[in-house]
Amino acid sequence: MKIAISGKGGVGKTLLAALLSRTFAESGYSVIAIDADPDSNLAAALGFPHPETITPISEMDDLIEERTGMRPGQSGAMFKLNPRVDDLPDKYSLEYNGIRLMVMGRIKKGGTGCYCPEGTLLKALATHLLLARNEVVILDMEAGIEHLGRGTAQIVDKLIVAVEPGRRSLETAHRIAKLAKDIDLHNIAIVGNKLRSQADREFLVSNLPGFEFLGFIPYDQAVVDADQANLPIFDASRQVITEVRNIYQALVSAAQISGVVN
Repeated sequence: MKIAISGKGGVGKTLLAALLSRTFAESGYSVIAIDADPDSNLAAALGFPHPETITPISEMDDLIEERTGMRPGQSGAMFKLNPRVDDLPDKYSLEYNGIRLMVMGRIKKGGTGCYCPEGTLLKALATHLLLARNEVVILDMEAGIEHLGRGTAQIVDKLIVAVEPGRRSLETAHRIAKLAKDIDLHNIAIVGNKLRSQADREFLVSNLPGFEFLGFIPYDQAVVDADQANLPIFDASRQVITEVRNIYQALVSAAQISGVVN
């Protein structure tokens, strides 16, 4: 099962990716969590010790040169467009609490597409993880779908867009949905986060007509406090975990119907 999560910065998509990864792992699935957000907070959200010491794949210059034939930062040289990546998940993933993690790093520079060896390696790796691995893959992305291409979009079982009750969050959701449909990725769903009232829920539903909603996660100060205190987020809020488990069950039920998982 392959799940991609996107949304405006600060809406809680990394928290959702971490909690879903933990829920799938505790339910017996083999899970690879992929941090494809340049802000790279997934390791911390998952409770990995010393997350600040993890080197993203995009910063492994020797590896990039070995696989593509060109070192990052060089210009005017040719490099491989289909580098070998099938061994990278086993060699460069980290494991904690039954979850394997890979930190991708930046795929763009200066706000433009990066036709460069590191970008090529990351895209090839993302394609391999989505197409060739049997694990549950949960991809935590930035506010876009840059790690996905037309060739891999069809294998994504669900693109989850995390939103909060705010206009900018809604605008980002609509933009992500348009980008996804441009590459024929149609399995899109919404998860509302940081809801404080029934009015917040109604605001999201009324402003995102036609979207599938997987769930609505309530705001709980205990989650914020746990994050600030560097405590396990998974144990911080029973009501948040209950809703995440409901979202997990909805994903699994849909996948069972389609034959993706048993």
